Formats: sequence, structure tokens, C-alpha cells
Amino acid sequence: MSKIDKVLYTGKTRTTGGREGSAKSDDGRLDITLSPPGSHGKGTNPEQLFAAGWSACFIGALGHAARDRHVTLPADTAVDAEVDLGTGTGGYSLQARLTVSLPGVPREVALDLVHAAHQTCPYSKMSRGNIDVNITVA
Repeated sequence: MSKIDKVLYTGKTRTTGGREGSAKSDDGRLDITLSPPGSHGKGTNPEQLFAAGWSACFIGALGHAARDRHVTLPADTAVDAEVDLGTGTGGYSLQARLTVSLPGVPREVALDLVHAAHQTCPYSKMSRGNIDVNITVA
């Protein structure tokens, strides 16, 4: 388990009502309605939030890897994240797929950047060994 030596930021939210409730951040910048996956209710669900957070963080990790290698990331760098909620022998679980798009970056360079990002992205570290993850370069 990794131990944090210096906290850089703490995200704080309060959620009420579970998957049919709401979540608000302490600074008021996040105020969302929650609804179960696949429902027609207003709002989003935890799997979508996890996918959005992970993909944003992964792009940041790609940026660090690119700077270390003196590579410029394309302006249209994108990560499509899919997070599945399912059941198995151990009960409920998640699995994820990230598809990374680095238009114009040579494939070998893109693969190197993605590998490095997956090693440093905090979301990737959190998921490693805990859920099935598949990362591809488009």
C-alpha cells in the first residue's frame, strides 16, 4: 500500500440517498443528482463519475510522461473510459477499459506514454490488482 507523505489536495463531498440521491462538494463546485445505472432518472451514477475522474487524471499523467520525454501531446488528446458494474462469485465488482487517443503521435511513442501514465496515474494505482483493467491506444 502506498503512503502519502504530503497531501496536495483533498476532495470533500457529502452524498445522501445513495444511488438515488445527490452529492455536493464542500466548496459548492459540484452539486449533482445521482441515479442508478441504466435508469431513466435525472443525474449521473458513480460508475460515470469514476470513469470521468480516471480519464481526466490519466490525461494529466500522460502530460507528465510526455514532458519527461520531451514530447508534445496533441491538443485533441482524449481518453474514452468505460467502467462496468457487474456481479460474479464475489458479489458486485467493477472492471474498466481505457482507450487512449493521441492523434499524430507515432504508435511506439504513444504506447510508451500510455505505459508510463498507467504507472503514475493515482487512479491506475488504486485499481491495479483490484479490478480488471484493459488499456488500449486507438
